[in-house]
Amino acid sequence: MERLRRTMMFVPGNNPGMMADAHIYGPDSIMLDLEDSVSMMEKDTARLLVYNALKTIDYGDTEMVVRINPLNTPYGKKDIEAVVKAGVHVVRMPKTETADEVREVEAEIEKVEREIGAEGRTRIMAAIESALGVVNAYDIAISSPRMMGIALGAEDYCANLKTQRSKEGDELRLARETIVVAARAAGIDALDTVFSNLNDMETFRREVEYIKTLGFDGKSIINPRQIEVVNEVFTPTEKDIEKAKAIVAAIKEAEKKGSGVIALNGKMIDRPVVIRAERTITLAKAAGLLTEEDI
Repeated sequence: MERLRRTMMFVPGNNPGMMADAHIYGPDSIMLDLEDSVSMMEKDTARLLVYNALKTIDYGDTEMVVRINPLNTPYGKKDIEAVVKAGVHVVRMPKTETADEVREVEAEIEKVEREIGAEGRTRIMAAIESALGVVNAYDIAISSPRMMGIALGAEDYCANLKTQRSKEGDELRLARETIVVAARAAGIDALDTVFSNLNDMETFRREVEYIKTLGFDGKSIINPRQIEVVNEVFTPTEKDIEKAKAIVAAIKEAEKKGSGVIALNGKMIDRPVVIRAERTITLAKAAGLLTEEDI
């Protein structure tokens, strides 16, 4: 079954209380952070805290991601060793600019997995946060069979462009479109950047609506208050759901008749329509609006 990644919530790796409670708010994914939210003096302590959280806290079905420090720092390899041994689902790479960087992380993951007898268990996600990363987005997206998604990191990207973020987000448009296209071409997920102004939920909602129209699978978030808004935007309307159910019913009817032709209300249904209907059904199930019995 397809895993939804509407929300990927950042949680500082040096905050045990937040790590213990993060899953109760219902994000699709939790990203424990060992990089930017942790000071240099706390790197080793945070790594141990994250290791213990992954080993001891029951996060249920929530996807667990850890953002590691880059390999060109004294912390990156130690981060990988700790979180892979702890059973993390996804290692998130920060500031990824080339496919070679991904392959270097992959090699470190494989080394640890062989040591513990868990080959192939850990997946990779790359955050793209610079002009070079955007230029190389597709190469990064296809650089490893472990790659499950790429994400935009807007703050570093804007600094690299020598500009700053605006409410309108014009400065991010090229990067967003490039990342979505690269992800779709590679068959992986695309996650949008965080929105840090918690006092401006109106602009946040508009941004979520916009990135949905671009084709993103979801958004990185920094606070549980943002989960409801994202889920509302990504939840299909009743009209969308009924249309999707009718399309699925038409598919089943065609299969019963042994027909390769699918029609609804006298109109042919082509493959793109079927794909959209399946996505609608998946989102409706995640929102608790549909069960298997309803379809």
